Amino acid sequence: MMEERFLLAAGRTEEILNENAVGEEYAAYFKRCAGFILQIKETYEWIAGGGLDEAELSVLQKRNREIYEDILPSNYARSFGNPDYAQETLKEYGQILSFLYAQIREMIPYAYEQKKEPMVIRMELFLEVYQAFVCAFEEKGEAPGLKEVQQIVYWFMSDYSEAMTEETIEKQIDPSKDFARKIIMESDLNDLRYLYRFGEYITENELKTARYLLSLPEETIRLMADTYTEGYRIGFEVTNKDISKKKTVAVRYALGFERMIRQAVLGFEKIGLKASIYRSASGVHRNGYFGAIPNKQYDFDHKDDAALYMDKMYVNRRLEVLRAGYEARKEMAAVFGGPAVLETFGETPFAPKFKETACKLSEKQQKLSVEFASQAGSIVNEYIKGEERSFTIIAFPTPEVGENYEEIFDEIIRINTLDYKLYQTIQQKIIDCLDQADYVMVEGMGENRTNLRVALHELKNPSQESNFENCVSDVNIPVGEVFTSPVLKGTSGVLYVSRVFLNELEYRDLEITLQDGCVTEYTCANFDSEEENKKYIKDNILFHHDTLPLGEFAIGTNTTAYVAAKRFGIGDKLPILIAEKMGPHFALGDTCYSHAEDVKVYNPDGKELIARDNEISALREEDSSKAYFNCHTDITIPYDELGLLAAVTKEGKEFPIIENGRFVLAGCEELNKPFEQEKLIKNKEIL
Repeated sequence: MMEERFLLAAGRTEEILNENAVGEEYAAYFKRCAGFILQIKETYEWIAGGGLDEAELSVLQKRNREIYEDILPSNYARSFGNPDYAQETLKEYGQILSFLYAQIREMIPYAYEQKKEPMVIRMELFLEVYQAFVCAFEEKGEAPGLKEVQQIVYWFMSDYSEAMTEETIEKQIDPSKDFARKIIMESDLNDLRYLYRFGEYITENELKTARYLLSLPEETIRLMADTYTEGYRIGFEVTNKDISKKKTVAVRYALGFERMIRQAVLGFEKIGLKASIYRSASGVHRNGYFGAIPNKQYDFDHKDDAALYMDKMYVNRRLEVLRAGYEARKEMAAVFGGPAVLETFGETPFAPKFKETACKLSEKQQKLSVEFASQAGSIVNEYIKGEERSFTIIAFPTPEVGENYEEIFDEIIRINTLDYKLYQTIQQKIIDCLDQADYVMVEGMGENRTNLRVALHELKNPSQESNFENCVSDVNIPVGEVFTSPVLKGTSGVLYVSRVFLNELEYRDLEITLQDGCVTEYTCANFDSEEENKKYIKDNILFHHDTLPLGEFAIGTNTTAYVAAKRFGIGDKLPILIAEKMGPHFALGDTCYSHAEDVKVYNPDGKELIARDNEISALREEDSSKAYFNCHTDITIPYDELGLLAAVTKEGKEFPIIENGRFVLAGCEELNKPFEQEKLIKNKEIL
């Protein structure tokens, strides 16, 4: 039946190329979409016939570029994926038809995975919209009503939400969905043609990454993989979670790192875990394996396309199928351990352009989006219990980081494998000081306007309790932070950073005001309009919430990473995973112990971490939808903008930990050595 639908849809699509059944202003759109659908159909058949096995590298590269070229920055001005161009040519139908165009582009990876159904449903959606235009022009000589087209899209998203949700669940927790794992484990990784089997956009960036990993000694690859897999295992150990209950781990990474990932898959198998390796959903934020992003502006332009169909009924439908999907796979979900993430950095920082023509969630839809995220998070937590799962994250550079790529890569390997025992000892000194405090005072220096008081939990039994976790190389690699969930009441002031990159988006002069631990005001200097600045923050830091609490306060101690970033000039390219270790950081959203607050956690000195909750997460007992926000965004103040970080007792006595960007607490002298080495290097360069 699916084969028949596939052939019928393809046949009808081919006819469109020779028809003139709609107005001239719409014909170009439908013919371009039809041509692309047929291009993907041909790709599907070429792969089925063994084309990937036989083609030369140059042929694979040509095909790969042809599939993605329409949305590349050089062509985007005249792409129907660009809402500006879509509105210019299609007028009031611009948004809905640009959305349809983006849905058609979703067919690409399914052609490589040889999955007909998700291709067919998008072909049929296209034909249904086209037929609505044909009928309207036959009857009235004009386009159909916009609401008619919107209804077609609405029912498509609603009717197929079950299949889409089931696919999302399965690819994460079901290791039998092994499309990517087979490529990684069975390909000849010396033959870089394997990269084109994934169906992702491949550039010289991915090819050069793969080549460099091939050049590394086996022991280096094993060190990288072991750091990654051991971090995952230790994450369970330090949080008192039983990893023996788990059978699967979700591996997320960027293409080009297959040699390391292959070793990691074998490493996970040694600790009893099968890797599920799944394709990332499209969008600004990637959450599976992914290749190069053809055009980040395209992803940004379409991030709120749900505005075209999101309403209460649709949200309820999504929640129903989400619960049903997990219920049908509850045994599989129960043994899922969580993600193991390999992040990359080095890409040119992305500063998005807001477009009036792009879809925007209404205020009501923003609330629905928040409601959906909250309830969906609760459903997922019922089946993949927070108190039983863990994760790990590690990061490496890509060639785009600069001409010193190989040297930077080697330096990051060193940073990722620093002596955690040394840091553990130093960080304990910091924790011992902080555990005397009623609150922590943080002040900026120079042009940094930070002036913030962070309230801490009261330790009822200081000899057995602590407020700060001594974090080394486990879930967040590399080493280098102590963190807590602050008390919200009494946590107030201004947090300011001159320039920061969060989830690949740039913020300039970011300023956030907190009152009793919650955001009350916010602004930045990215756009001329204050309205646009506030919307940018609300959409991408607050995630449509009216406010968020301060879920985490931490002190980063990895001065080695900070100095390396300065030396290579890559501070603006580092991921938050490393950047958060390079100064104090503040996370808006959930605490680090979200959904696992009742699991006891102990520091290496045997003291229990009692600061796992705040006044909002404590509401989970009565209503979990009020307790969690399903987001957590770290914002770091770099050392060179930090004037003072001091522990302050109830009596008002101050114990400075950092002054003028340097650690001044006794026992932390080792942390200043990288600064001294940097100074020596600079002096030698001057001489």
